Amino acid sequence: PPIFDAIKRVTSDGSTELIHDAIRRGVAIYSPHTALDVADGGTNDVLADAVAMTDRRPLVLRSSNSSTHHKLVTFIPPEHFNIVSAALFSHGAGRIGAYDSCGFRTPGIGTFRGDPGTSPAVGRADRLESVDELRFETIVPNEHLERVIDALRRHHPYEEVAFDLIPLTASPHPPVGIGRIGKLPGDATAEMLINMLKRAIGIDRVLVAGPTDRLVKRVAVCAGACGGDLLGQAIRQRADLYITGEIRHHDALRAIRAGLTVVATLHSNSERITLARLRDRLQSALPDVRFSLAATDRDPFTIA
Repeated sequence: PPIFDAIKRVTSDGSTELIHDAIRRGVAIYSPHTALDVADGGTNDVLADAVAMTDRRPLVLRSSNSSTHHKLVTFIPPEHFNIVSAALFSHGAGRIGAYDSCGFRTPGIGTFRGDPGTSPAVGRADRLESVDELRFETIVPNEHLERVIDALRRHHPYEEVAFDLIPLTASPHPPVGIGRIGKLPGDATAEMLINMLKRAIGIDRVLVAGPTDRLVKRVAVCAGACGGDLLGQAIRQRADLYITGEIRHHDALRAIRAGLTVVATLHSNSERITLARLRDRLQSALPDVRFSLAATDRDPFTIA
C-alpha cells in the first residue's frame, strides 16, 4: 500500500510522491493488502491453488468471528414468566432474522438459601428453599445487553437475579485467518511441487532451504513477508513443505532443523499471481466497470 507506516505530510517528492500524484490527478487508491491475504479466494488461497492444496484451512486464525450476540440464560418463577420475558423482548432480546420474541424454556427446580437479613421473594431467610422455575434462554445483540439486563433486574421478582451471558462466536461462514495449510490430492515430492509453483507464478528461480527429494504430505503457504512469523505454526502443524515470499536466514535454519523444506519466491512474486484472479472476480461482479492490471508491475529483485 502507498501508506504503510504512519505519515505526517504528503509532498511531491520522496516516499509520498505517489500519494501526491494520485491526489493531484483525483485518483482514489484502495489497498486491501492483508485483508486480501485473509479473504476466501484471496492471496493465500491462490498460492495454495498453485500446488493443488486440498482440505485447507488458515494457518493462523484471525478473530474476525468475534461475538456480536450473547445468549442470555435466566431462571424465572412460572407465574412471573410472561411479565419478565415480555420485558426482555421489548428491550431488544429475542430477535432472529425477521422473527422476534424468540426464546426457549424448560422447567426445573431451583434451590437457594438466603443469608440472615435477606428478603427472599419465596420462603424465608436462612433456610434452604426449593422452588419451581423455568429456565429461559434467548439471544441479545451486544448493543442491547445493558438495557436488557436492566429490564431483567427491574421485572424479575427475586431480590438477587441469577443469569448467565454466553458470547455466541459460532458463524455460518468458514473460519478466516492468515496463511493456509492442507493436504495434497496424491503423492508428490518437494521438487515436483516447486516446479508446479514456478509454472503457476511464471518465474524461473526460487530460493529453497531443505531437501527437495522428500515426499510431501502437508503443505503450508504464507504469501508476502510474514513467512518467519508463521514458521512456528507450520512446524507445529507438521507441514512438510512451507511456501512463502520471504524468510530470514535464521528462520530458514530453524525450518531445516525441524525437518521442514522452505521455498521463498521473493515477496511480490508470492502475491502477484492473485491479481488476475481478483480482476476476473471484480469484472464478473461489476460488468460495467473496466479493470486493468499494471503492465509495469514486477518484483524489484531478480536472481542473476
